[in-house]
Amino acid sequence: MEPIVESNLISKNLLDRLIKEGTVKTFEPEAVIIDEHDYIKSVPIVLSGSIKVLKLDEDGKEILLYYIKPGESCVMSFLGATCNEKSKIRAIVEERAEIVMLPIHKSFELIKDNPAWLEFIFQLYNRRFEELLNVVNSVVFQHVDERLWELIKKKVKMLRSTELTITHQQLADELGTAREVVSRLLKQLEKNNQIRLSRNKISVLVTV
Repeated sequence: MEPIVESNLISKNLLDRLIKEGTVKTFEPEAVIIDEHDYIKSVPIVLSGSIKVLKLDEDGKEILLYYIKPGESCVMSFLGATCNEKSKIRAIVEERAEIVMLPIHKSFELIKDNPAWLEFIFQLYNRRFEELLNVVNSVVFQHVDERLWELIKKKVKMLRSTELTITHQQLADELGTAREVVSRLLKQLEKNNQIRLSRNKISVLVTV
């Protein structure tokens, strides 16, 4: 099966090299690819599906940092491995994903003999930095209702479906807030005819 790649960051030649040097694996939703406090042994490059990257606070609450989509990787795992530090993030499969697991030593070797890999890392770092700035901006300046609606719209676009199978608790975890808050705000969105709620499912009724 030909890998699905939807990114202008990575060339076919580089992707072929990564597949050759790494191991292609398939992961089901909710599989933990990287956990906090783990030492990084491989860099994941997504071929299809998606991964969500989360950060936990001292109380165990999560907040969504960014998504890794086809043709992208987790630059934070690469940086952590480079410094030989434990992971500071958790990466969880959002939708069934096919992923190239590139061993760290192979990643270092590619830096020396494949400039396209280093360019890919730098471009990805720039993209992630902008996304993290957006997270900081939304947490500081946006109300939770705005952040919730933006998250729902992002999931619709990423999953290419207006039917989202997700619990109120999962949304609360990604936003770093309480389930009760999310439930109340979802009820308001339903009252506004923006969504329809059913058990563990949200149907988006407006164009996003």
